[in-house]
Formats: sequence, structure tokens, C-alpha cells
Amino acid sequence: MAHDHHDHDHGHDHGHDHGQDPPSDMALRVKALESVLVDKGLVDPAALDAIVDHFETKVGPRNGARVVAKAWTDPAYLARLREDATAAIAELDFTGRQGEHMIAVENGPDVHNLVVCTLCSCYPWPVLGLPPVWYKSPPYRSRAVIDPRGVLAEFGTELPPDVEVRVWDSTAEVRYLVIPQRPAGTDGLGEDELAAMVTRDGMIGTTLL
Repeated sequence: MAHDHHDHDHGHDHGHDHGQDPPSDMALRVKALESVLVDKGLVDPAALDAIVDHFETKVGPRNGARVVAKAWTDPAYLARLREDATAAIAELDFTGRQGEHMIAVENGPDVHNLVVCTLCSCYPWPVLGLPPVWYKSPPYRSRAVIDPRGVLAEFGTELPPDVEVRVWDSTAEVRYLVIPQRPAGTDGLGEDELAAMVTRDGMIGTTLL
């Protein structure tokens, strides 16, 4: 069932206050905490580097792009994705923390989907990698709900007036993956070639592809 843009507050029980912006020295605080944990032998710096590298370079948006490409080429998979996106994504071995409860929303000729998290930065790491900085910024979080067409225009995405824009509010319990429209003239392409066309921003919905 769709979360429309009037339903911002449901499901955001993360146990901390989302109403305040991060302090300007947040990066320094994180580094200081990391140093303390490393000094106490509680965290292996190599393990930290490996985790960051995994989501930044090994996952990136590639996993999500493969989901999209398979949805474009395999009608049975698309049906499973519509029925239970969490299970369908897990078929491709993309699962884990931050991505357990997924819903796929499809763009079409008459509808465009945009994902936001109004109170935090809920994001499906296993399929999209690290979240972009702008996704977590208060201006994006608020304006994507108030003026989604204006936000899309800033990303260079100009939609005809008759195309409905649906804003999906991601929560701690539910994350969304936008399935862009398959580009015309790609019938002869395989999954790998199609996946290479899909971007992270397209799977958030700020761009068409």
C-alpha cells in the first residue's frame, strides 16, 4: 500500500531525534569515536575499511541495477518482484541489514516514483550501496515532499504535466526501489548491457534512468 506524501511520521522509530541536523563537525566526531574504538581494540580498522569498500565500490548501485535489468527481461521475475520484492531481490543474493523489507515501485508512461525519507535517511544499502549525501540533506527530504516536480527539475528530470508523481516515504521498516521504464530500442540487449544503463539516481527516482 502506498505511503503518500501526507504520511511522514509512520514507522520512523529509530530511537533518536531526527528533528535536528547533524552537527557541522560530525565527521570529526565519527573519526574520534573510531579512534577510541580502535585504540581499545574493539574495532579492527581493516574491518572498517572493508565494510566501507564493500558498500562503496563492490555494491554501489550494481546490485539494484541487476534487479532492474532482470525485471525488464524476465516477466516471471517482475511478477515475483511485484508480489514480494524482498524475496525476489534475495533470489539474487542481495539482502542484509538496511534492505530486508523492500517494495518495488514501477515508473510508467503515466506515473513517476520518487523516494524520500522525511525523518531520517532510510536507504537500501544492499541494493544501492552508500546513500548519496543529498539524500540525507534536510532540503531534499522536505522539498521532495512539498515540491517533487521542482526537485526533479533540479536533477534535470522534466516530466509532462499529465504524468503523476508519487512520493514514497521510506521508513525503518520499509525501503523502496524504483524500477525505471525500460528505454525504447533496447529489445536486443542482454541483462548485463541493460544493467549498465541503470543508475543509482534512477532507482531513487530523481532521474528517469
